[in-house]
Amino acid sequence: MAGAALAGALSFGLSAHAEGLGTPDDPVEIHMLANEAFANQWQQNMVPEFNKAYPNIKVVIDGVPYSELLAKSLLDATGPDPRYDILIADDPWVPQLAEAGVLLDLKGDEVAGWTADDYEWDDFYAAPLAASEWKDVQYGVPLRSNLLLMFVNKSIYEAADLPAPTPELTWEDYLEQAPKLVMDRDGNGQADTWAIDTYFTRDALTPTIWQTIMNSNGGKLLTDDGKAAFNDETGVEALKTHIKLLDFAPPGAVSHGFNESLQAFRQGQTATMFMWGSVFKGTAVSPETTTLTPDEVGIQIMPVGSKTGGAHRGIWSGTINNKSENRQAAWALLEWLSSKEGEQWHANTLGVFPARKSTLDSTPDSEWMAPVFVALKNGYSVAGEGGMWRPRTPKSDAVQQVLADEVARAIAGQITPEEALDTAADRVNDVLN
Repeated sequence: MAGAALAGALSFGLSAHAEGLGTPDDPVEIHMLANEAFANQWQQNMVPEFNKAYPNIKVVIDGVPYSELLAKSLLDATGPDPRYDILIADDPWVPQLAEAGVLLDLKGDEVAGWTADDYEWDDFYAAPLAASEWKDVQYGVPLRSNLLLMFVNKSIYEAADLPAPTPELTWEDYLEQAPKLVMDRDGNGQADTWAIDTYFTRDALTPTIWQTIMNSNGGKLLTDDGKAAFNDETGVEALKTHIKLLDFAPPGAVSHGFNESLQAFRQGQTATMFMWGSVFKGTAVSPETTTLTPDEVGIQIMPVGSKTGGAHRGIWSGTINNKSENRQAAWALLEWLSSKEGEQWHANTLGVFPARKSTLDSTPDSEWMAPVFVALKNGYSVAGEGGMWRPRTPKSDAVQQVLADEVARAIAGQITPEEALDTAADRVNDVLN
């Protein structure tokens, strides 16, 4: 499949407008700034495939730590002589980059003249595509899609004589079953298996758990006019649910985040984990990182609230600096990687989650990805329905840090959920005003 797909990419690549795409005697060099977590993988694996279609475009990818990426992107893009033609932006960053005036409109006339007729913007699921839209302008394309999902250790549910969860599982059902999943399986008189591990510590992503619970019950993070909307009964009850999960988590889980919860689940210590779906391969497939096997691990949307199921969007989008002198070559790369053919290659070769309907309706080359495709289709739908994403504002990072502070204080028992959300609302309104 991947070979045929890239043959198609080669065809449209070489038949595209030659201007701006380089020649053998005068190649074009473009520079990309990306998260170091995947920059090297792209440089080593993706760029050689891209060059089969566009041999005269040299691509240099610089990776930096996540914590430094937004600041470096803004510093470079707003400078008088930017180095980077392509900026890879996390889900909540596009509004800030767009408001800085540094991004190219990818549906504008200039880019439209370079875009293949069969690119089909409408083939993208609305939720991931919207991650790089701001004020009705499309500034990016989804390149590495992700969702907060529910991982399930089926063998623990079987040991507890409970049915394996389905996407119809409600929060009430989940919490009713949770005590039965805390078990002493080795008979030494102490629990060695727990129901859940996830984000509990102070971390920018910890509020996404609470927010997903709130959204699934019809709550909102912000009003339409940009004011805090989360310090109501729905928000408070959702935070209480997040805190209640600690009753069924491993000892010390109040300080757990990404690494700790991932390790506990991979070692077979927890029945469920609310985590980013992109870790599925390392959690269910790769023996060097997990004790589990694909037939033991389920993946699906988070439990259903009063309005909808739960998921939370996390999309890495490709954007172009509008001051770049190599805009056409930069778009050639983004178009290739996000095209139907390029996305299928990306998913099947590197295991990266897709955002196109056509890809998710196809049969993946790797059997382990089949349940992931189903979970993504369900997750994109509920995320779109419930507005399940981090703040959509140029001040999203500041808002997220406020939420991280106050949610963590409530989880640690330092203040009540009501106090935490009222304080967070006041601080968020100050930030946004």
